[in-house]
Parts: sequence; structure tokens; C-alpha cells
Amino acid sequence: MQKGECGELHDDEEKAKAEQGPLGVKDIELTGDYTLITIIGIEDTIRTEVPGAIELIKKAGVTVRMVTGDNIGTAIAIAVKANIITEADKSNPDCYMEGESFYKACGGLVDKMKNGKTKKVVKNAKIFENKVKKLVVVARCRPEDKYLMVTGLRNLGHTVAVTGDGTNDAPALKRADVGFGMGIAGTDTCKEAADILIKDDNFVAIVKAAQWGRNVYDNIQRFLQFQLSVNFVALTVTFVGSCIMK
Repeated sequence: MQKGECGELHDDEEKAKAEQGPLGVKDIELTGDYTLITIIGIEDTIRTEVPGAIELIKKAGVTVRMVTGDNIGTAIAIAVKANIITEADKSNPDCYMEGESFYKACGGLVDKMKNGKTKKVVKNAKIFENKVKKLVVVARCRPEDKYLMVTGLRNLGHTVAVTGDGTNDAPALKRADVGFGMGIAGTDTCKEAADILIKDDNFVAIVKAAQWGRNVYDNIQRFLQFQLSVNFVALTVTFVGSCIMK
């Protein structure tokens, strides 16, 4: 190889790269008549049973919110298909916003001393409270946005359950009252942070867990009511009988 050939080869490579498009494909000028035959798109479809499960759990008094990293358009479309919001809600800007805007509006989290302990609270608590009354879809979310949402809701006295499958969901899963991790698609960090693992990654399992949880709670209430009533009557009869017979 003669002196200077390396430099010429390098220049040729740079020139070839410059002629290529952003995806590394060389641009070709189309001079003839062409017809577009088809456009193919990829969609992550929603399971058929999920919209019904969400509708059922909403009737039970549970508020379902979507906090996702997807862009706002995709998040709204999925939320409509999943029955999280309605078509009419799409025209209401209070129902959705991006995570960074939500974080800035609420001022983030600050430390507050209470009973000698440091507690994380939302800086602009009033703004947060007003927004979450109608806010259902939060898109383009970062881990700190999700953590803010969970912390703010808990500060308002709500019981919060979080579902997630990624490493970014781990802080919110730990902060929630109950964290549901995805057993199939979930990362190791997500599984470690979760309290409960969903083996089939299906939202219906969460609805069933809520149903069984409320069933156990109701049965405990009925049992205590029965025991207190019976014991109170038995003690009353025994006391009155002892006084009379004496």
C-alpha cells in the first residue's frame, strides 16, 4: 500500500457515510411512478378481559390511574381502550398531562419534620390535591414523577396500590401500601421491590385480589359482630340471673 492510500480510504468511508440517511440507508432518488401498497404498524394489544376488569374495580370504588412512560397520544389511546377514561374525557385537559409538567406544578417533594421524624411531602400540596381529583393519565413519566404521585396520594390519606414491571417502577412500588410486580415481564429490581408478584401479568389478578381481600375483611367484621353480640347477651343474662336468684 502506497503512502497516502490510508488517508484516501478514510475519506471515501466518510463520504459514503455522509451519503447515507439517519438510519444508515443510502438515499435513493425516485424518478419513476411508484404506488404505496401498504403500511405496517406494530401494536401491543390490550387483553380482552382487562377493560371489563377495570370497569368492575372502578364500580367497587377504586380509582384507576395510568402513570406511564409512553407519549401522551399513545397513553390516551390505550386509556380509552382499557376503559380508564372515556372518549369524552379526551377533550378534558384536566384528565391527562405529562409527568415533568406535573412534577413542576407540584413543586416536587420536600422533607418535613413530624413527631421527630422526617417525612416526604409534596411542596405544593394544594395544587397536587386539586390536580389529582381529575387527573387520570400521566404520560412521559420519570421515576421521580411516579414516586411523587404515590407519596402525594398517601399524604392525603389514600390507600395506594401500584403495578409495575420495570426498574423505573421500583421506587413507587416500595412507597405504595401494596406493590404488585409482574412475574413474567418484571425485572429483578421490580420483583424485589414488590410486595406481591402477579404470575400471569394480568390486571384481572389484581381485581381478584381486591375481591378476596374485601371478602376476608367483611367476614372478619361479621365474625366480630356475632361474637360481641352473643357474648354481650350471655354476660347480661348471667349477671341479671345471678342478681335475681340471689
